[in-house]
Amino acid sequence: MELFDLIKAIILGFVEGMTEFAPVSSTGHMIIVDDLWLKTQEFLGSGSANTFKIVVQLGSILAVVVVMWKRMLSLVGLYKIEGQTTSRKFNLGHVIVGIIPAGIFGVLFEDFIDENLFSTKTVIIGLILGAILMIFADKVAPKRPTVKSLDDLTYGKAFRVGLIQCLSLWPGFSRSGATISGGVLLGLDHKTASDFTFIMAVPIMAGASSISLLKNWDQINADHFSFYAIGFISAFVFALISIKFFLKLISRVKLVPFAIYRLILAAILIVVLYL
Repeated sequence: MELFDLIKAIILGFVEGMTEFAPVSSTGHMIIVDDLWLKTQEFLGSGSANTFKIVVQLGSILAVVVVMWKRMLSLVGLYKIEGQTTSRKFNLGHVIVGIIPAGIFGVLFEDFIDENLFSTKTVIIGLILGAILMIFADKVAPKRPTVKSLDDLTYGKAFRVGLIQCLSLWPGFSRSGATISGGVLLGLDHKTASDFTFIMAVPIMAGASSISLLKNWDQINADHFSFYAIGFISAFVFALISIKFFLKLISRVKLVPFAIYRLILAAILIVVLYL
């Protein structure tokens, strides 16, 4: 694999790591950058290129584990969060009920998504619809959130956030955009909704990556492994830089500024592609 091809892996890792936690769709941004500029399908093949866009997100997810390691260990009983009581404790059950809907729909529609939705045109639709949901969430959400920490989250609300997360199966809609919006509409504050989003992403992305790798294994040759590895490391490093910044930012600016960015980006793409 040539040097510039490996630089492309770093670029896509940068795009993934810097956009994974913002509600702007990291997958959508990778598809845009790849379709309009890098064109990795030309040397990876379509199956391997699409799989890379899923697997590279594991780098960002590893950053979540590193940053939120105390909370992650508490889910399996290996760490006690200060102030937690038996009656008010965020646990693995909340994560499981939250990921069930997207897990089921993801398995059922994975082939359709891979074959039909990994394009800039479909991302534009996702950007616009996701922006509308985010603006709606900020305008309609309760003025005084009732869930101000993960330990206040009920199983019912975790499941309903998980249902809304299914919208993010459409590339460009954004997993964090869908779940943070859903959480805010259900009474979570922006920080708690973001925390829950990132924790749910760990098993979801691990499962999605495993399925995509198994499905497209015959299209991934040994030369691709270095591309995957560099993209993974790049995403991890840049995600570490961005995650703490985003968690502070989302509490201050809410969702509307990100929605405006999405609409501007969609407008630019429409001009580039159709005018």
